[in-house]
Amino acid sequence: MKQIIFLGSLIILFSACGGKQNSDETGEARADDKNITLTEAQIKNAGLTTGKLQQKIISTILKVNGKIDVPPQNMVSVSVPLGGYLKSTKLLPGMHVKRGEVIAVMEDQQYIQLQQDYLTAKAKISYLENEYNRQKDLNQTRASSDKVFQQSEAEYKSQLVLIASLAEKLKLAGINIDRLSELNISRSVNIYSPINGFVSRVNVNIGKYIAPTEVMFELINPTDIHLALKVFERDLDKLFIGQKLVAYTNNRPDEKHPCEILLIGKDLSPERNTDVHCHFETYDKSLVPGTYMNAEIDVKNNKALALPDDAVVSYGGKQFIYRAKGNDKFEMVEVSVGESENGFTEIKIPEGSTLGTSEFVTRGAYSILMLMKNKAD
Repeated sequence: MKQIIFLGSLIILFSACGGKQNSDETGEARADDKNITLTEAQIKNAGLTTGKLQQKIISTILKVNGKIDVPPQNMVSVSVPLGGYLKSTKLLPGMHVKRGEVIAVMEDQQYIQLQQDYLTAKAKISYLENEYNRQKDLNQTRASSDKVFQQSEAEYKSQLVLIASLAEKLKLAGINIDRLSELNISRSVNIYSPINGFVSRVNVNIGKYIAPTEVMFELINPTDIHLALKVFERDLDKLFIGQKLVAYTNNRPDEKHPCEILLIGKDLSPERNTDVHCHFETYDKSLVPGTYMNAEIDVKNNKALALPDDAVVSYGGKQFIYRAKGNDKFEMVEVSVGESENGFTEIKIPEGSTLGTSEFVTRGAYSILMLMKNKAD
């Protein structure tokens, strides 16, 4: 757009030029490497405006990157505490699961043996309890020895411990002891999803023996995903808890995701950076854990001397502005610039410089630059 405006302005400037008369009458510009003199007609036709440096609030933006992460409490590794063979599963990576949903069926002869031992122990407990009570009554009347009573008590209490331990093993295996009886002993057990979320990894196949230490599936609850940014040591003092920022992916740089800093790491890696954890203000289902993202953080607001963006021109890898010197003369001044925001660019004025009180071209600087270089050529 700036190029189109410039070409139009350039045409107007050249059209204002006449034949071989003096420069004031013909509208020709006089220029050297740093200065140029324009006629009033050229200034008017180019739409040049001037103004002084203005005090503006300019935010310094810290650009960092990182990736989407999930807190440990939202990641679940599913395994089988007692082991067994995988009979069936329908899980695939990316599939959604609900809490309490059957995600796999395991089978093994140890499940049969465990149920048998539990039912046998429960069947024997009634006899041992009655024998314990009988020996207790006899011992109180001294009709039975202490040794016989103590033996009966030990057998009864040992059986209670056995039943309790077998019940916990059955619960660990996923077998409901309240529904267990001699009529419904099963060789298989169901594995249920402990969370709502989606499957991130499947490490097994049908018929494979799964050891107790082996992870079958990995599940993720994405509702509490956060952004883990890598921030270098030199920038850590610019951040604070609750600070706002925006994040975006490489594929969709125009889609900004507002975030807030939740936690700042306290240890540094060998690369001299640490993790800064940020919370997404709005959960977006399209954000998948592991996705790399860029982030922009407004680290501070500074009062700075600034000019409109159109006042700054780039040439030869350097930045320049045009100072109005009076009598339609303009001087090309090299400057250092800072951040740009809301249509204004920070101009860094060296100490002792008189630029702070000068007038500068605020619109049409590119037209002057090209006219000036054209004259030089």
